[in-house]
Amino acid sequence: MSNWIDYLSSQGARFHIDEAGQVEDFGRVLSRAELADGFVAPATDLGLIGVAGEDAASFLHNQLTNDVEHLSRTEARLAGYCTPKGRLQATCLMWRDEQSIYLQLPRAIQAPLQKRLTMFVLRAKAKLRDATAEPQYEAVLGLGGAKAEAALSEHFGALPAVPYAKLDHDLGAVIRLADAFDAPRYLWLTSAQTAIAAIPKLKARLALGGNVAWHLAAIHAGVPQVTLKTQEQFVPQMVNFELVGGVNFKKGCYPGQEIVARSQYLGKLKRRMVLASVDNAAAQPGEEVFSSADPEQPAGMIVNAAANGAGGADVLVEIKLAALTDAVHLGSAAGAQLSVLPMPYSLDAAGT
Repeated sequence: MSNWIDYLSSQGARFHIDEAGQVEDFGRVLSRAELADGFVAPATDLGLIGVAGEDAASFLHNQLTNDVEHLSRTEARLAGYCTPKGRLQATCLMWRDEQSIYLQLPRAIQAPLQKRLTMFVLRAKAKLRDATAEPQYEAVLGLGGAKAEAALSEHFGALPAVPYAKLDHDLGAVIRLADAFDAPRYLWLTSAQTAIAAIPKLKARLALGGNVAWHLAAIHAGVPQVTLKTQEQFVPQMVNFELVGGVNFKKGCYPGQEIVARSQYLGKLKRRMVLASVDNAAAQPGEEVFSSADPEQPAGMIVNAAANGAGGADVLVEIKLAALTDAVHLGSAAGAQLSVLPMPYSLDAAGT
């Protein structure tokens, strides 16, 4: 990992103030327009749990919100891990290879989740490990925007054709994710050596960003990521997790399953997640938002936030749907006002 981080530093990386190995950007924050045109972003704040053993799939199937037993090697899926009360402790991207199933999630919560899951292995033939620095996944590159497909095709030829399809190649694995800015997003998982060789050619065609750019693209894809500050705050439907394919209502039980199912089938959902912009680049996950119609009580919470290159931040915010008819402010009723933006999918779409 150090060679990869050292290389990014030599390219002008700016690091997170509290995390020396996490690249925020390369001298400036990329704008929405630059992301829409095409970008490549080393994602350095993600951790990876590997689960191996003949019971790995059945064990995870009984822990997560999505179907693991039928996960093939040519696809990836979103999944959540809930408390018994149905509140998300983590959201992750999962895929498998010949030996293991992998869960990718923020590095800040990777080790605690790995420890918690290990507590429930019991007699199952499954072993969890920290796979973050394993050579084949040491470098994680996120790509998106109009020019990304052509730039990545120069390395791989054909790319995954639909969201959450996965391609294995000598140069690593490529997973297509949910689209953002009307263009595909891709996650390239590879060795540090391969990534170092690829970056010069990629950045000649694409804007070079870091974690901030990758987060901003995910926000515009409408895909939530539970972080350290938002653990146990949301039932999956409150952050549209079933709308983006993160919940399978036909699979068997998992922690919190009854609560999640009840939220889906009994009554109408009163809280959802929406996309918004705010003139405060320092907006953070976990911050509460307030409606002008009821200024004393929080109307919702920031799920994810990223600077947008225009002096503010774009956010995914979980909120009472009734509050959207009023002005909504960050931090207090006197805070910066949120401007709601169109979501990339319907909030009334059927769950999976």
